[in-house]
Amino acid sequence: MRVIALTGGIGGAKLALGFAKVLTPDEVSFVVNTGDDFEHLGFHISPDVDTLTYTLAEEANPETGWGRRDETWHFMEALERFGGETWFRLGDRDLALHAFRRSCLDAGATLTEVTRELGSKLGIAHDVWPMSDDPVRTRVRTAEGSLAFQHYFVRDRCAPAVTGFEFAGIDAAAVNPELVAARRQPVRAGGI
Repeated sequence: MRVIALTGGIGGAKLALGFAKVLTPDEVSFVVNTGDDFEHLGFHISPDVDTLTYTLAEEANPETGWGRRDETWHFMEALERFGGETWFRLGDRDLALHAFRRSCLDAGATLTEVTRELGSKLGIAHDVWPMSDDPVRTRVRTAEGSLAFQHYFVRDRCAPAVTGFEFAGIDAAAVNPELVAARRQPVRAGGI
Protein backbone atom coordinates (compact mmCIF):
# COMPACT_ATOMS: atom_id res chain seq x y z
CA MET A 1 0.00 0.00 0.00
CA ARG A 2 1.32 3.41 -0.98
CA VAL A 3 1.16 6.44 1.30
CA ILE A 4 0.17 9.73 -0.33
CA ALA A 5 1.28 12.45 2.08
CA LEU A 6 -0.15 15.96 1.72
CA THR A 7 2.47 18.43 2.87
CA GLY A 8 3.37 22.09 3.13
CA GLY A 9 5.64 24.34 5.11
CA ILE A 10 8.82 23.71 7.06
CA GLY A 11 7.24 21.28 9.54
CA GLY A 12 5.67 19.24 6.76
CA ALA A 13 9.00 19.08 4.94
CA LYS A 14 10.79 17.82 8.05
CA LEU A 15 8.19 15.11 8.62
CA ALA A 16 8.35 14.19 4.93
CA LEU A 17 12.12 13.76 5.25
CA GLY A 18 11.48 11.34 8.11
CA PHE A 19 9.04 9.37 5.96
CA ALA A 20 11.51 9.35 3.06
CA LYS A 21 14.18 7.88 5.32
CA VAL A 22 12.01 4.91 6.35
CA LEU A 23 9.70 4.42 3.34
CA THR A 24 10.88 3.66 -0.18
CA PRO A 25 9.80 5.71 -3.21
CA ASP A 26 7.29 2.93 -3.98
CA GLU A 27 5.80 3.32 -0.49
CA VAL A 28 5.37 7.10 -0.19
CA SER A 29 4.79 10.09 -2.48
CA PHE A 30 4.33 13.72 -1.51
CA VAL A 31 1.65 16.14 -2.71
CA VAL A 32 2.70 19.70 -1.93
CA ASN A 33 0.68 22.85 -1.29
CA THR A 34 0.97 25.44 -4.06
CA GLY A 35 -1.47 27.93 -2.56
CA ASP A 36 1.49 30.01 -1.36
CA ASP A 37 3.03 30.25 -4.85
CA PHE A 38 3.47 33.71 -6.33
CA GLU A 39 5.33 35.70 -8.94
CA HIS A 40 8.25 37.74 -7.62
CA LEU A 41 11.02 39.56 -9.49
CA GLY A 42 9.89 37.81 -12.67
CA PHE A 43 10.19 34.34 -11.15
CA HIS A 44 7.55 31.74 -10.27
CA ILE A 45 8.19 31.10 -6.58
CA SER A 46 6.85 27.86 -5.04
CA PRO A 47 7.83 28.19 -1.36
CA ASP A 48 6.41 24.88 -0.11
CA VAL A 49 7.59 22.88 -3.14
CA ASP A 50 11.07 24.39 -2.80
CA THR A 51 11.26 23.80 0.95
CA LEU A 52 10.33 20.15 0.48
CA THR A 53 12.72 19.79 -2.46
CA TYR A 54 15.67 21.25 -0.56
CA THR A 55 14.79 19.24 2.56
CA LEU A 56 14.55 15.89 0.73
CA ALA A 57 17.82 16.70 -1.08
CA GLU A 58 19.29 17.48 2.37
CA GLU A 59 20.27 20.94 1.13
CA ALA A 60 17.86 22.98 3.28
CA ASN A 61 19.26 25.73 5.47
CA PRO A 62 19.25 24.16 8.96
CA GLU A 63 19.05 27.56 10.68
CA THR A 64 15.91 28.80 8.91
CA GLY A 65 14.31 25.62 7.54
CA TRP A 66 13.82 27.42 4.20
CA GLY A 67 16.26 28.25 1.43
CA ARG A 68 19.52 26.46 0.82
CA ARG A 69 22.38 25.58 3.13
CA ASP A 70 25.54 27.69 2.73
CA GLU A 71 23.64 30.34 0.76
CA THR A 72 25.14 33.65 -0.34
CA TRP A 73 23.23 36.89 -0.85
CA HIS A 74 25.12 38.91 -3.47
CA PHE A 75 22.07 39.28 -5.73
CA MET A 76 19.89 40.59 -2.90
CA GLU A 77 22.61 43.02 -1.79
CA ALA A 78 22.91 44.39 -5.34
CA LEU A 79 19.12 44.56 -5.71
CA GLU A 80 18.86 46.52 -2.45
CA ARG A 81 21.45 48.98 -3.74
CA PHE A 82 19.18 49.61 -6.74
CA GLY A 83 16.14 50.06 -4.49
CA GLY A 84 14.50 46.78 -5.52
CA GLU A 85 12.16 44.66 -3.43
CA THR A 86 14.19 42.62 -0.94
CA TRP A 87 11.52 41.62 1.57
CA PHE A 88 11.38 38.07 0.16
CA ARG A 89 14.94 36.80 0.42
CA LEU A 90 16.18 34.74 -2.52
CA GLY A 91 19.72 33.47 -2.15
CA ASP A 92 22.14 33.22 -5.05
CA ARG A 93 21.93 29.41 -5.35
CA ASP A 94 18.17 29.49 -4.80
CA LEU A 95 17.87 31.96 -7.69
CA ALA A 96 19.36 29.37 -10.03
CA LEU A 97 16.41 27.07 -9.26
CA HIS A 98 13.91 29.88 -9.86
CA ALA A 99 15.56 30.90 -13.15
CA PHE A 100 15.53 27.26 -14.29
CA ARG A 101 11.85 26.87 -13.32
CA ARG A 102 10.87 30.11 -15.07
CA SER A 103 12.66 29.03 -18.24
CA CYS A 104 10.96 25.60 -18.24
CA LEU A 105 7.51 27.03 -17.52
CA ASP A 106 7.95 29.62 -20.27
CA ALA A 107 8.87 26.78 -22.65
CA GLY A 108 5.56 25.04 -21.87
CA ALA A 109 6.50 22.57 -19.12
CA THR A 110 4.05 22.02 -16.27
CA LEU A 111 4.95 22.73 -12.67
CA THR A 112 4.88 18.95 -12.08
CA GLU A 113 7.35 18.32 -14.91
CA VAL A 114 9.71 21.02 -13.67
CA THR A 115 9.47 19.78 -10.07
CA ARG A 116 10.24 16.22 -11.20
CA GLU A 117 13.27 17.39 -13.19
CA LEU A 118 14.61 19.51 -10.34
CA GLY A 119 14.14 16.61 -7.92
CA SER A 120 15.98 14.27 -10.26
CA LYS A 121 18.88 16.69 -10.64
CA LEU A 122 19.07 17.06 -6.84
CA GLY A 123 19.02 13.29 -6.26
CA ILE A 124 15.48 12.96 -4.87
CA ALA A 125 14.09 9.46 -5.46
CA HIS A 126 10.58 10.07 -4.07
CA ASP A 127 7.76 11.61 -6.08
CA VAL A 128 7.08 15.26 -5.25
CA TRP A 129 3.88 16.49 -6.89
CA PRO A 130 2.46 20.02 -6.73
CA MET A 131 -1.22 19.77 -5.73
CA SER A 132 -2.15 21.23 -9.13
CA ASP A 133 -0.46 22.48 -12.26
CA ASP A 134 -3.08 25.22 -12.35
CA PRO A 135 -2.54 28.39 -10.30
CA VAL A 136 -4.30 28.51 -6.93
CA ARG A 137 -3.34 31.54 -4.87
CA THR A 138 -4.13 32.10 -1.20
CA ARG A 139 -5.34 35.65 -0.60
CA VAL A 140 -5.62 37.04 2.92
CA ARG A 141 -8.45 39.50 3.46
CA THR A 142 -7.60 42.32 5.85
CA ALA A 143 -9.11 45.66 6.80
CA GLU A 144 -6.52 47.23 4.46
CA GLY A 145 -7.60 45.01 1.55
CA SER A 146 -6.75 41.65 0.04
CA LEU A 147 -3.10 40.57 0.17
CA ALA A 148 -1.21 37.75 -1.51
CA PHE A 149 -0.28 35.23 1.18
CA GLN A 150 3.48 35.92 1.02
CA HIS A 151 2.87 39.67 1.24
CA TYR A 152 0.83 39.09 4.39
CA PHE A 153 3.09 36.43 5.92
CA VAL A 154 6.60 37.58 4.99
CA ARG A 155 6.49 41.22 3.92
CA ASP A 156 3.92 42.42 6.47
CA ARG A 157 4.87 39.80 9.12
CA CYS A 158 1.22 38.86 9.78
CA ALA A 159 0.56 42.37 11.13
CA PRO A 160 -2.76 43.22 9.43
CA ALA A 161 -5.83 41.83 11.20
CA VAL A 162 -7.28 38.97 9.15
CA THR A 163 -10.93 39.14 8.15
CA GLY A 164 -10.95 36.08 5.88
CA PHE A 165 -9.30 34.08 3.15
CA GLU A 166 -9.92 33.39 -0.49
CA PHE A 167 -8.32 30.88 -2.83
CA ALA A 168 -8.08 32.50 -6.24
CA GLY A 169 -8.26 29.95 -9.04
CA ILE A 170 -9.49 27.05 -6.91
CA ASP A 171 -12.69 26.58 -8.92
CA ALA A 172 -10.80 26.21 -12.20
CA ALA A 173 -7.86 24.16 -10.87
CA ALA A 174 -7.56 20.47 -11.65
CA VAL A 175 -6.02 18.02 -9.21
CA ASN A 176 -2.53 16.96 -10.25
CA PRO A 177 -2.90 14.08 -12.76
CA GLU A 178 -0.12 12.14 -11.00
CA LEU A 179 -2.23 12.10 -7.83
CA VAL A 180 -5.30 11.01 -9.77
CA ALA A 181 -3.33 8.11 -11.28
CA ALA A 182 -1.82 7.15 -7.92
CA ARG A 183 -5.26 7.08 -6.30
CA ARG A 184 -6.26 4.26 -8.66
CA GLN A 185 -3.91 2.05 -6.64
CA PRO A 186 -4.47 1.12 -2.99
CA VAL A 187 -3.30 4.16 -1.03
CA ARG A 188 -3.29 5.58 2.44
CA ALA A 189 -3.59 9.37 2.38
CA GLY A 190 -3.06 11.94 5.08
CA GLY A 191 -1.82 15.45 5.73
CA ILE A 192 1.50 16.43 7.26
